[in-house]
Amino acid sequence: MGKIKACDPVKLIIGFIFNKQDCFIAAKNILEKKFGKIDFESQTLPFNLTDYYKKEFGNNLKRSFVSFSRLINPEDLPKIKIASNKIEERLSVEKKRRINIDPGYLELSKLVLATTKDYSHRIYLGGGIYGEVTLYYRNATFIAWEWTYPDYKTDTYIQIFNQIRGIYAKQIK
Repeated sequence: MGKIKACDPVKLIIGFIFNKQDCFIAAKNILEKKFGKIDFESQTLPFNLTDYYKKEFGNNLKRSFVSFSRLINPEDLPKIKIASNKIEERLSVEKKRRINIDPGYLELSKLVLATTKDYSHRIYLGGGIYGEVTLYYRNATFIAWEWTYPDYKTDTYIQIFNQIRGIYAKQIK
């Protein structure tokens, strides 16, 4: 029988989808006050591999990722997703979201994203939130699963998560 032990802390990451820079900055500032110093911010990337958010947010969508220097307990992910949904509501105009905020966590072996949508490859975490292992780490890089979102499969995103993993690896030494 295996021995039960506490889990290691993990690296909080947040992805943003937006078309207005001011909304992204506002969301990032709120999250930094809540979760502490940002230790990585990706360049702003085009979000153009799906039109899923086009009706809600319009054209010329952008994507950016941040990670935080303070590590979290993985069981806090549902609370963080619920908090990010409230920030989306707070930044809405006339009940229309202006930004999508996607929290998750990274550890040495995987990237886990939080979602409100159930599916066959997702596990219920509590509070109406599910977890999805979106990428796994093997042979010195992250690798996508068959269900991984198309943008998360790109070399650009993989490089971002490899960089964040490098920061995390130094933190937990």
